[in-house]
Amino acid sequence: MIPCIEATRSRRDVLRYGLAAGAAAVLSSRAWALNPLSLPVIERRIPSTGESVAVMGIGTNAFRDPKDPVFRQLLERMNALGGDVIDTAAMYGESEGVIGDALASLHIRRQMFIATKFEAEGVARPTPPFGDTVSGRASFERSLLRLKTDHVDLLQAHHLPSVEPLMPLLIDLKKQGKTRYIGITTVTPEQHPQLIEYMRKYPIDFVQVDYSIESRDAAETVFPVAVERKIAVMAAVPLGGRRGSLLPRAAGHALPPWAADIDVYSWSQFLLKYVISNPAVTCAIPGATKIEHLEDDQAAAHGRLPDAAMRRKMEEYWEALA
Repeated sequence: MIPCIEATRSRRDVLRYGLAAGAAAVLSSRAWALNPLSLPVIERRIPSTGESVAVMGIGTNAFRDPKDPVFRQLLERMNALGGDVIDTAAMYGESEGVIGDALASLHIRRQMFIATKFEAEGVARPTPPFGDTVSGRASFERSLLRLKTDHVDLLQAHHLPSVEPLMPLLIDLKKQGKTRYIGITTVTPEQHPQLIEYMRKYPIDFVQVDYSIESRDAAETVFPVAVERKIAVMAAVPLGGRRGSLLPRAAGHALPPWAADIDVYSWSQFLLKYVISNPAVTCAIPGATKIEHLEDDQAAAHGRLPDAAMRRKMEEYWEALA
């Protein structure tokens, strides 16, 4: 999602208000001096191999201007904070090229976990700037060139219509070492039944699905199958819901006083900690185009996480804001 000026302003206002409300609670417990980012980053294991990745990554569909230095700064800062998962796609305009240039100049490619997505030939594509005329193997080879790498860590069939035609290629590319993991993506709850069918049919390592405090269908449908089949879950749009970004909805509302008990000091952290506290979630990939937003998001991957009882309390508090 590309944030508009109004959405960006709303996020800034929500961040400021949430921090102020959180500060009062934290100061009362004399814990304000503890910066969550000073604590170890939370990691999760990829079920199919046991390899660990940081639980908070970044989505990059807004990484579109190769001349904008902020994207390099974002990846540099995320790396410094312990984050490593970068999600992109062949259809995200210049995103792959921006990432490849940034990682090469920073010399941190080996420290990062690159996930990209591609589509099968003939699959209907959105209009520009998301449109693309390259598909299948040619698209993947172009992705390697753009990303300045000889392999990616995760290669995903972008949307369910691409799964059947691309699965033989995905499996072959994994055998060749061109990708370490393979997966499937959808951000449409109505497609979860079909996704589950593919999860049972194919030897995939990852699924990427929509999941947030307001969009919880995947937790009841997809996640149990992921646990059963030892498939990692990448949570897309973790700050979004049925009506778009959740942050404007939080504007003007104070964080609950008990938020400090789980090291939450902003609404973004509240929403993201809810997502990553689900044990089936391997990592979340919120988008960010500003350093302060990235730092706010990454802070959610440090400190304490809510347990099942706290998660229910968070759901109730959020629903009461409507």
